[in-house]
This record gives sequence, C-alpha cells and structure tokens, in this order.
Amino acid sequence: MKEKNEMKGVANGMYIVQRIATILIIVASFFPVFNPTRVSKMISDNVSLFTAAVSYNTLTADFARAFRMEWVSEGAFAVVYIASIIILLGIILMAVGGCMSLGNVRMQKTGVLFSLGGAIVDVIGFVVTFVSYTVVNNSTQPNRIKNIGPQIPSGFIVYAVLAGIILITALFIMVSLPKVDKGMKYEMESKYKLFLMFLPFVALAFVFCYLPLYGWRYAFFDYKSGDTLSMDNFVGFKWFTYLFNNGATRTDMINTMRNTLIMSFLGVGTSWIPMIFAVFLCEMRSLKFRRFVQTFTTIPNFISWVLVYAIALAIFSTDGFVNTFLKELGVIAQNAQGKNYLMGDSFTWVKMWAWGTWKGVGWSAIIYIAGISGIDQSLYEAATVDGAGRFQKMLHITIPGLLPTFFVLLLMAIAGCLSNGLDQYLVFRTPQNQDTIRVLDLWVYDLGIGGGSIPLSTVIGMAKSIISVALLFGANSVSKALRGESIV
Repeated sequence: MKEKNEMKGVANGMYIVQRIATILIIVASFFPVFNPTRVSKMISDNVSLFTAAVSYNTLTADFARAFRMEWVSEGAFAVVYIASIIILLGIILMAVGGCMSLGNVRMQKTGVLFSLGGAIVDVIGFVVTFVSYTVVNNSTQPNRIKNIGPQIPSGFIVYAVLAGIILITALFIMVSLPKVDKGMKYEMESKYKLFLMFLPFVALAFVFCYLPLYGWRYAFFDYKSGDTLSMDNFVGFKWFTYLFNNGATRTDMINTMRNTLIMSFLGVGTSWIPMIFAVFLCEMRSLKFRRFVQTFTTIPNFISWVLVYAIALAIFSTDGFVNTFLKELGVIAQNAQGKNYLMGDSFTWVKMWAWGTWKGVGWSAIIYIAGISGIDQSLYEAATVDGAGRFQKMLHITIPGLLPTFFVLLLMAIAGCLSNGLDQYLVFRTPQNQDTIRVLDLWVYDLGIGGGSIPLSTVIGMAKSIISVALLFGANSVSKALRGESIV
C-alpha cells in the first residue's frame, strides 16, 4: 500500500511538470520568436509556428523573387511547411493528453499515450525540420547564401527541451499508474469537465485579446511597415512624448476624445432601453407577435455596417426614399434636388447613437429576456393575489429582478467607453462630418493603416487599454461603495 501511494505521488508530480511543459509549448506555438521552423532569415519575424503550419503562402511571402530567380529551391520550403504541420499535430496530441490527465485512471492511461505519441510526433517534426534546413542550405546558390540566411532557429532548442520533458514524464507516468480494471469506464469530475468546456474560450481570449499585447513593443521603436525591430531603431518613450508635445497631434487627440466620450456616454445614458424593451416584449400576450418582434429587432445585429450604410443611403440620399416621398407629397418641388441627409455634420453624434441603438437593441435585450425567465414565478403569483396589476408587477418585481444584470452591463459599458468600434464610423464618415465622427478607434486606424505611423497608433492603443482598465476598476469601486456588490 505504501509503495502504491509513493508511485501515485510520483505520477502526480510528473503530471504537474508535464502539464506546465504542455502549456508552455502550446503558448510558444503562437509566438513568432519561438518558431522552430524558421530555418531561413528571410522568413518573416512575424510568422509563428501556428501561422507557418496553416498558411504556406504566409510562410513563403518574402520568397517570391528568390523563387523566381531560383536562388533557392521552392521544394525546400515545402519540407519546412510539412515540418510545421507535423510539430503542430504533435502539440495538439499533447494538449489532448493533458486534458485527459484530469480524468480517472483509465482516462489517464489513454491520455498518457496521447502525450507520448505527441512527443514522438514532435521529435519526428524536429528531424524533418533539420532535414529542411539541410535542404535549404544545399539548394541555395552559393552567392546567395547571405540573402537566404539558412539557420537553425533558437526556438528549435526550446521546443526540443519541452518535448523531451513531456516524453520523459509520459514514460514515468506510464510506469507509475496502477493497472486498470476491465470494467472501469472513462470518467471525469464535473469541475474538470466544466473547466475543459471553458478552456477553448480562454484560449480564444488569449489569442485575440492578450496575444496582441505583444505588439505593444512597436511603441518603443522608430518602426515602419516592413522594417525589423532592433536596438538601432529603439527610441524609448519618444512617441509617448510626441503625442502630447506636438500641437497638431494634441489638438486631434482632444477632438477625438470629445467625440469618443460623448458618443459613448450617449450609449451609457440610454443603456436602459434594451432592459425596458425586453420587459415590454415579455408582456406581449400574443406569442407569435412577440416572436416576430424579437426576430425582427435581432436580425440587424447580424447585418454588417456596410449593408447598414447601404440601407441608410437608399433611405436618406438625394434620390432616396425620404426625398422621393416628400416630392410625392409636394413638400419638395419635383424638379428640385433633394437633400442628402448623410452628408452634413449636424446631429452626427445623435445619428450614430440612433443607428447603433437600432442595430443592437434586439440583441442586447436577449440577456434581459433570459434574466426575466429566471425570476421566481411565485413572486408574480403572490402579487396577483394581492391585487397587483401588470404595470405594478413590472415596476416592483421584473425591473428590480433585472437591476443586478443591468448594473453589471453598465459597469462593462463604462469600462469600454473608449472602445466605440471602427466599422460604423468608417462607413458613415464624409468630408463634411469627419471632425465630429472621428472616434479613438477610427483615429488609430487612420494613423496606423492610413498614415503608416504604427508606433504612434500603438501608443494611443496602449493608452486606451490602460485607461479602460482604470475605468473598470473605478466603476467597480463605486458600485461596491454604493451597492455593496462588485464584479471584479
């Protein structure tokens, strides 16, 4: 018994080491600096293992001239692509093994086979990578060796070490785990099942929300698109001071912040509309009519802003529906040119708020509809017995039951008040309204993509993220002080 417990303790310790190594190798696959298949210096610094494995065109994007002039064999990079796929496949197998290690003994037995198989597949991938390096080196014209720059990437060593750790621990675990009874089923505790269900969303949040923070390093370099980052173009806080010291930039920033905050707080101040809409929607007696209204108001959320602008153009342009209708009524002369309501800069903030509300009110009401279904029905029954009418029930039961949800969404809206989005303002922008419609995200787009000032746009993006986090914690502190509840 003592020996069995010791073996179990060894397996648990090995599992900890294996899981850490598995997490590191998964994370590293998204970072270009750790790409183990960057066997040529001409492969972009922005190509990670994941990108190299899913896109051959991205892997060889900088080799068009080299392939055309036959400086290097294109087939050599087909081998690099295959090596990337093999290594990524091995990482997937190791990830599956790591997830199965949270189950019972039988599931752990199967999971360790996945981890072992994944490590072996990675070893094969490393061999193919070394072969690809050899092929690239041998197929490169001698006078073009410096251009192509064949190399063994530093990430190769990192991956080899992590795969070796997983391979060794898998062998130890395989020996340490007890024998499985024939009748044992694959089982896992509910908490681990829920964790694994939640894990894909954590991974997506990491890839799309936290991984891009790696790009903040551009704010400290004098960088132009296509250049490489090195200490030669390191400028420290130059762009941070430029943002405030340059008069034109400072004026643009003040104007942009004014537009951003006004339009954001228009949305925050009317954030109660989806809640009231959901309340009245649930009070409709006709189920068919309720479903029709809910569907009709939810559909606009799935329409792109380009199509929304096309609808607006068809209604409010010079020859649109409004002007045609006014001509039919005789308000405008038949031979007169109609007014283009989309071109002017009057009431721009209200217009943008109205379009955003129309597009999102039905979708935003869904969470309140779900909240209404969760209110205890006995409260309504008791209110009916006491003689309460429909509006009294709404006022004293439904709305108070939705207030916790409303305050959570309100705090999130306050935290995101600097993030108005880009699409809506980009498609509705005209030369007449560009000074009143330009919000922070649109300004960052204009600076980075339109003007090529990537460091400055990165600085603004950094400032926006930091201020948003500060606003979240500030709003959370106010909520905790006033309501005694917080979301952080």
